[in-house]
Amino acid sequence: MTDSAATTSRSVRDPLSYYARTGLWAMPVFALLLGVGTLDHQPPPQTQIDDWSRFVTTDLFLYKHLIASIGGAVFGAFGAIAFGVVLMQRGSVRLGLWGLLTGVPAQVLTSSIIGVAAYTQPAIGRFYLAGHRDLAQGLYYDAAQGTPMVVVAIIALVLLISSFVIFGVAVARSADLPRLAGIAFATSIVLFAVIGFELDNWVQSAASALMIACSVWIVVALRRPRAYSLPRAEASVVRA
Repeated sequence: MTDSAATTSRSVRDPLSYYARTGLWAMPVFALLLGVGTLDHQPPPQTQIDDWSRFVTTDLFLYKHLIASIGGAVFGAFGAIAFGVVLMQRGSVRLGLWGLLTGVPAQVLTSSIIGVAAYTQPAIGRFYLAGHRDLAQGLYYDAAQGTPMVVVAIIALVLLISSFVIFGVAVARSADLPRLAGIAFATSIVLFAVIGFELDNWVQSAASALMIACSVWIVVALRRPRAYSLPRAEASVVRA
């Protein structure tokens, strides 16, 4: 039996493996949409409230958040599930499980934050442009920067970073997966969510490009059917 025939036969017997490996492509799509969502940056409302109000009341702002951000979170959740399942099937049970259990909640919580930006900020912007400036500024800090939302955003950020780092470590430890891709995958989210978020500039776009490249590399490598994969340290002991 040829390799392709054997792969097809295994996929028929194990549809979960087939769909999980196919679902891995959701991760590069998430990375792409994440990059699209950060191509432009909104003016800071604390110092440029006029420009901010005009920015958030555009159709582009709304569609970008609905498609790239909220839609991207959907792909991110699918990608985390697929990534976790495939890693668990390949032997990285704990890392795959923890990556899944941190990645999916991160995307759900992030969607709630993005929803505030997509639906609330345009209303505040229109309120400001209509002449209710003091009320609009107070509403922004109450509705779009309230303490509960900030706490949820921090939790979501920590979970998202944890998920990417866990998945990256699992890939780097695998004996038959590209170690550099795993390291770059973990690094990309730190660049995006910590350094890029703080600087709010081109760093986020660069981090997204790195995330796309290494996630495609990992997905292609992980789609190779394999029932079990030893971590690098254990594999070296077995070979010895």
